[in-house]
Amino acid sequence: MSTFDTDNTLLLEMLGKGGANVCFTTVAQTGKDWYALFFPVESVIASITVANFSGASNLVGLTLAAGTTLLMRTTDITLTSGVCMGYRESDGDATK
Repeated sequence: MSTFDTDNTLLLEMLGKGGANVCFTTVAQTGKDWYALFFPVESVIASITVANFSGASNLVGLTLAAGTTLLMRTTDITLTSGVCMGYRESDGDATK
């Protein structure tokens, strides 16, 4: 993420207008760079890789209620069941 995002950039990202956002089910998602994951239906995480976040392994096997949002920089995730929407930043600087 960039060092400084303008209010417009942040608003566009929150509205899903940043591009490269993905809605997926149980197909493994690898090599991504999402800042948020939203689960519109009850979902179960099979595996997850999160940058700069300790304890993410505690999410494996956890049933997440519909409407759950995880705010963490996720690079890989696979669901056992459910649906997830991954949101990627839009300012083009994925290094910060």
